[in-house]
Amino acid sequence: MFKRNIISKPGEKKAGQSTVEYIILVAAILAALIVFLKPGGIFQTRFNNAIVTGANDMVGMANRLSTSR
Repeated sequence: MFKRNIISKPGEKKAGQSTVEYIILVAAILAALIVFLKPGGIFQTRFNNAIVTGANDMVGMANRLSTSR
C-alpha cells in the first residue's frame, strides 16, 4: 500500500480546508436559509406569487373553455 502524504513534515501546512473554514461555510449557508425561508421573505413571496398566478391562469382557461361551447 502507498504511504505517501500520510506523514507530514514539521512546519509543513497540509493542503485542504480546516475546521474553521467548514464552520464559516455552514454559518453562511444557515444565514442564507434564514434570509430566504423566513415568513415574508423573498422565497415565500415569490412562491406565493407563482401559485396565485398559476391558479388565476387555470381559472381563466376554465372560463374560456366554458364560454366557447
